Amino acid sequence: MGAMALSGQQQVIQSTGSVTLYIQFQHAPPPVVLDSIKDELQNIMSSTGDQFAWRSLAGTHGDEVVSQLAVVRFVGRCDTSGIAAHPVIPGALGRTHVSNGEVLPFSEVNCDGIRDFVQSGLLSIRPRDREDAYGRAIARVLAHELYHVLAKTVHHGAYGVGKAAFNMRDLLGTTFVLEESELERVRVTNALPMVETNEGTQ
Repeated sequence: MGAMALSGQQQVIQSTGSVTLYIQFQHAPPPVVLDSIKDELQNIMSSTGDQFAWRSLAGTHGDEVVSQLAVVRFVGRCDTSGIAAHPVIPGALGRTHVSNGEVLPFSEVNCDGIRDFVQSGLLSIRPRDREDAYGRAIARVLAHELYHVLAKTVHHGAYGVGKAAFNMRDLLGTTFVLEESELERVRVTNALPMVETNEGTQ
């Protein structure tokens, strides 16, 4: 996890079970990949009661009032072009920023790293289904980072969304869920008052 400082705070507001994601793609993903990311993220996090509203960071004026927010930057190409038979062991697939031990609502997802990591598995999937599977893999990394944000914790679980490291089966398999302790942590945190922050950094 890296470090980033918030430039200020606005008003204290109450969580309503809605999370606004301000997103920025380094390269626009294919529609199938984007739809798969959104659908899978909602499926994974549905047990928390949260609904996710997606907003482009580029179109944000900084004056929106939301109950909870996360700013997510997708790095690299979020598509399946150029996949090869050999997996590559990348660095971190995602990260969420921390300052002075406090989890900040700023995350990054490494699309290139995810594709390199699961590419051999993608080749075993029918070509027409690869973009959908790749989108789900991205969503699972995103869900992990949002777990840190929503639960306001730097700690990892033993298994499930919150565990520290994933294998290819985790990212391409049929199921991927929050373990009960992770779910409880998110629910308890979401029941507390939230402090809305602006999106500037320093």
